[in-house]
Amino acid sequence: MAASRPTFLIIGAAKAGTTSLYRYLAQHPQVFMSDPKEPRFFAYEGGLPAFGGPGDHHAHRHTATTWEAYTALFAAASAPARGEASPIYLYSPEAPARIRHYLPDAHLIAILRNPADRAYSHYMHMRKDGREPLRDFRQALAAEPQRIADGWEWSWHYARVGFYHQQLRRYLQFIDRSRLSIYLFEDLQQDPLGTVRSIFERIGVDAGFEPDVSQRYNPTGIPRSRRLQRLIQTPDHPLRRLSRRILPESVRDRWLNAVKHRNLDKPPLAPEVRADLVQRYREDLLRLQDLLDRDLSAWLTV
Repeated sequence: MAASRPTFLIIGAAKAGTTSLYRYLAQHPQVFMSDPKEPRFFAYEGGLPAFGGPGDHHAHRHTATTWEAYTALFAAASAPARGEASPIYLYSPEAPARIRHYLPDAHLIAILRNPADRAYSHYMHMRKDGREPLRDFRQALAAEPQRIADGWEWSWHYARVGFYHQQLRRYLQFIDRSRLSIYLFEDLQQDPLGTVRSIFERIGVDAGFEPDVSQRYNPTGIPRSRRLQRLIQTPDHPLRRLSRRILPESVRDRWLNAVKHRNLDKPPLAPEVRADLVQRYREDLLRLQDLLDRDLSAWLTV
């Protein structure tokens, strides 16, 4: 039974490079990554709540809510390191205790991004997916408390997701600090190979393996063409099916990723909105800086 359990988890944060990290780790011959990327079991054990937001239930169609369904994702794995990447775990109040109960020896990996940038990126992600009806980020932030009260799923909690110190302290009540590896988004952006090799070492596989880290996955932005965006988001689109017949997987992957990036506009975060978010996060960031023993002054700059 233990062989079908993961040995490590990527717990977040959302929009901090977890999809890229998932893809990089999956290249290692000693690593097995679950399909889907985000089973979300430790956040939703026992069943999904009655979500109230647009597209919420569809977004959770692959969520595993039982231990049997969750471990089935790893049943065929023979690799010594087995993992998944559910960014909700960092935010979920229930996840730390459940992880300790089911996976007491698992190694946890967190990647943290400037919370103001993270919130805006998540908003643009929801715009990209056609779920966010509000065209102004300020309006979406103002609507957030009511959306939470109405049961909209966690992806709508743009600002609230960014209080990392609170979330990490919750984890440290349940697991030893040595089992939690924390990186910054800047680490992955500036030295992706070094960051991934560091993680290889933490999860107990050959750190000399060199994955292809040239691609950045799951970009966010406002689609220039909705028609092209539908093609990107529809695996059964006729053009996607044709490409599977005539192109090698590696070529398809690069082509699709390039199209995703080129179809997105990325308007900058308004300075006054950034200033408001930085002020909201200031106390939590100062505490996070001490917890990590890393300089986060750039995240505190408006």
